[in-house]
Amino acid sequence: MADENTMLRGCRATCTPLPEDPVPGMAYVPFQQWSETYEPARALDDGTLFPVLNKPFYGRRGEPR
Repeated sequence: MADENTMLRGCRATCTPLPEDPVPGMAYVPFQQWSETYEPARALDDGTLFPVLNKPFYGRRGEPR
């Protein structure tokens, strides 16, 4: 156990959470399918043209505005 603690203390200055040769991450973003749209005034109010993307933020308590 003492060896582990000594190793960890010495590692703080030189160790990094990243590997020496990191591989870039890959993201998957599906293509959006065209669907029904809001009227322009509603789209501006909701911040999106597409109802399927309308994910309102309810705040900390989860209550609608």
